[in-house]
Amino acid sequence: MQYLKLNELDALPFFTTEDVSRIMGLKKESSHVFCSRKVKAGLFLRLKKDFYLTTARWQRSSESGFFHIANFLQTPSYISCMSALSFTGVSTQVQRDWCESVSLKRSLTYTARDREFHYFKFMKNFYFGFGKIGDVFIARKEKALVDACHLTALGRYAFDADSLDLERLDRDVLQEMSAPFPKRTQNLVRRICRI
Repeated sequence: MQYLKLNELDALPFFTTEDVSRIMGLKKESSHVFCSRKVKAGLFLRLKKDFYLTTARWQRSSESGFFHIANFLQTPSYISCMSALSFTGVSTQVQRDWCESVSLKRSLTYTARDREFHYFKFMKNFYFGFGKIGDVFIARKEKALVDACHLTALGRYAFDADSLDLERLDRDVLQEMSAPFPKRTQNLVRRICRI
């Protein structure tokens, strides 16, 4: 019986102790102990306080699965910079072990096993230009480049502009997306994209 309930947890992209209480039929205090024991046994992975997934689920996660986790590790946030550029085929750089996101709350990094989730805090007026693909909030490819240029202009990021296929970007959209940003960001976008 417990095996079937563990399979139900494994089917979730991630879960909390509240989910464990509901599925396993445990009291709230007991669900904390249960999760702690499963983490020690290597069956669960704790990504942050009260945010878990099964180790099996982690091991079979796809890139979009990790992006989905990234969206929920810090909310609100969306996948951006080279992670989004690689995903959309604009960059030839393949990022296998980290995800980059833009957030409204704070800049920080979560590390879990062999993967890092990086968050860059943006002011509210720069937090736009993204949509949902499947379960994932991700920047439009032009906005991902503008975000990367903005962080680079601030000295907080570096990327290989030579890895970009600029033909896959719409120059008009780039100018529109970069317009609210400071001049140094706009100038870097123009220089890289030869606008």
